[in-house]
Amino acid sequence: MLIAPPAIVLCTLNAKYIHASLGLRYLLANMGELRPQTALREYTIARRPVELADELLLLLGVPQPGQAQVIGFGVYIWNVSQTCALVRLLKAARPALKVVLGGPEVSHEQDQQAIVALADHVVTGWGDVSFPKLCRALLHGPAPLMKIIPGEQPPLDQIELPYTEYSDADLAHRVLYVEASRGCPFKCEFCLSSLDKTAWAFDLDPFLAELDRLYQRGARQFKFVDRTFNLKIEASARILQFFLDRLPPAPTAPDQFVHFELIPDQLPDRLKVLIAQFPPGVLQFEIGIQSFNPEVQQRISRRQDHAKTLANLNWLVTQSHAHLHTDLIFGLPGETLASFAQGFDTLYALRPHEIQLGLLKRLRGTPIARHTEAWGMVYDAEPPYAVHQTSVLSRDEVQRFVRLARYWDLVANSGRFSRTLALLLQGQLPFAAFLAWSDWLWQRSGQTSGLNPEQLVDYLFDYLTGPGKGPGEQPDQDLKVFHTAVLDALLADYLASGARARPRSLQAVLPAQGAPATRTGAGLAPRQQQHGLAANAPMITP
Repeated sequence: MLIAPPAIVLCTLNAKYIHASLGLRYLLANMGELRPQTALREYTIARRPVELADELLLLLGVPQPGQAQVIGFGVYIWNVSQTCALVRLLKAARPALKVVLGGPEVSHEQDQQAIVALADHVVTGWGDVSFPKLCRALLHGPAPLMKIIPGEQPPLDQIELPYTEYSDADLAHRVLYVEASRGCPFKCEFCLSSLDKTAWAFDLDPFLAELDRLYQRGARQFKFVDRTFNLKIEASARILQFFLDRLPPAPTAPDQFVHFELIPDQLPDRLKVLIAQFPPGVLQFEIGIQSFNPEVQQRISRRQDHAKTLANLNWLVTQSHAHLHTDLIFGLPGETLASFAQGFDTLYALRPHEIQLGLLKRLRGTPIARHTEAWGMVYDAEPPYAVHQTSVLSRDEVQRFVRLARYWDLVANSGRFSRTLALLLQGQLPFAAFLAWSDWLWQRSGQTSGLNPEQLVDYLFDYLTGPGKGPGEQPDQDLKVFHTAVLDALLADYLASGARARPRSLQAVLPAQGAPATRTGAGLAPRQQQHGLAANAPMITP
């Protein structure tokens, strides 16, 4: 039970409320005798720093003379700017407050960071043991001499697992982050995990016991943060079996959602047998392809067997019900627009549910920095440190990609326009076709955000039925037939999405009430559900 006011506050600013900080809960679970004096507070980056400062100062209360108080912040690429503003306010209001930073964003290149200059101490790397030790020193002495404190990495069996720190509200309203292992044996230079020497696995029996306790409390959504879930096949199989054993018997709809990050070229039959038993909507796999260019892969120290990757992706698409979230990175050193397009087309041909198009970011401490001069890499100086140009990519090409990635997310990854997307890409290479649409949409709308589904329907209709669109290489095809097909596809997609408004281009053919499709699959995550509806909804002829 918390002693008020707390001596220690653990705090972070999450990107969204649905995220729950696993790192802070590890710290809380490992505070030992300081646990009753420690409070945890999570906010979102949407909150104004001045409001958060007021709330935290109110929580801390007025310290007694000589009483030390500590506030620790988890700092990441997405929250460093807002956290810096918050720390500045706190130190101005209460200079004696000890501010401790931790997290990947402040674990490297500290001398360049304003937030580090404001703080009293920084714990780099692992903080499970080092942060509680630092708090003891700050509260009871002797005072630590160093500002930058290298995090101690203990054996995993000496770390208290954090899962009892998830509250009932967390279980009811948030995705729960869990990890069966830490670290990564691979050396992909754009990733901070490339600095790890290997991967370390938690003892599976106590880990699964903790998962079972969460399950018994009602948890049904689990996101594994392991960088390489299928690295150790025996452990992967046991974890998959854990969730299989807890599926409700048919015909009850499954209510689980479990996310894993997979190595794309390592999927032995033992895992395939288990994966194939999961019904739709339960499994989501994030699969980092990043690049199909072998020269680029070698340059960034990424090992990937292309043949096995393609075969495994094809099996997952055709033989399993897993939702596939695949990743490509634009702007890697030496990757041209043409070579990226070729890789995109290769991946799209396999039809994964989503292709996440990311822009390279130079994370602090990552070895990707060694290519800066040789490949003319120019990055934004502010978070998230995205690449602006390279020796083979102009700024204009990078900006065209950024717009394309946003539109791809709205049209393709959303699952709202599966039939229309097929017409949009018809008769052309997929990347080139979508880039042409992206350029047109930017010229027409001038925006990449704030586009609602109704606007997208109308823009797609105007583009697909505009001058020069339609039969393409089939000049004898009746243009009217193609325009009717466009209308059919947009109408079917729109009704399947469940939207209720009336886009201009569909007003003449929409049912009187604009009846949305019936939602099914209680256990499906919204994005998965949308892809499922898009795949199963009937075509509607006006």
